[in-house]
Amino acid sequence: MRSTEDLREHYEIEKELANRLRHSRREERAAMYAVVYDELFRRLPLHPQWTRQNTELRERQLQGQVRQLRRHLTADTIFLEIGAGDCALTTRIAPLVRKAYGLEVSEELTLRIPASEKLQILLSKGCEVPLPDDTVDLAYSNQVIEHIHPDDVVDQLKDIYRVLKPGGRYYCITPNRLYGPNDISRDFDREATGLHLKEYSITDLVKLFRRIGFRRVWIERTIKGHHYPFPLLPAKALEAILQWLPWSLRTPLARSYLMVRLLHVAVMGEK
Repeated sequence: MRSTEDLREHYEIEKELANRLRHSRREERAAMYAVVYDELFRRLPLHPQWTRQNTELRERQLQGQVRQLRRHLTADTIFLEIGAGDCALTTRIAPLVRKAYGLEVSEELTLRIPASEKLQILLSKGCEVPLPDDTVDLAYSNQVIEHIHPDDVVDQLKDIYRVLKPGGRYYCITPNRLYGPNDISRDFDREATGLHLKEYSITDLVKLFRRIGFRRVWIERTIKGHHYPFPLLPAKALEAILQWLPWSLRTPLARSYLMVRLLHVAVMGEK
């Protein structure tokens, strides 16, 4: 458990680094993503990326993600995790598929991960995916897209779309901006000012996926451990209602247990 002083230090450092990215020029950011995240993890030895490794909670989360993804995998699947971090998930997926790629911008997080025949680490300079066209069956990201500069998001989605095979899918999970902010600034600001450079709603992300060209787009929900497609219209209607409420009413309502489950952004797009 981190102290109030630790949280404040994290907030100040992350906000400083986030502002570097927010106010950077496009041509600078290709190299800046890696620099910013490497510096973040060096300056914050108590960052959850370090302290949650090898914990029971982290293991339960990983097992849940594997269960969530397993029905989309076969022994012939080429899997890509975007923003793989310490590659703990990609390492668990690798034995289940033909090849698993872990894409990360921070070399600091991947230094101790051994590559293998089925697992390959890819270092990205910003938003590009260093793989050939039509390579990947399933791309997956969990709490990554909100870390991308809003001016770069379309470029990243286009590159993910490019590397997917025809019929390949991108499964994107991100916290909903309507119950945010969801980064370290949650206890300090009304909108994300840390390294969540832009947070999204279900409606926002579905529009982006369709803009990129995904021929089918849907959301998924988990009910009693099983995963089901969920109709877009009720979710979008709920978001539209919440959007019109003042912040003081919307925030506590959107952060309730039921609303967080209903508003959870888990968007799947098929090429």
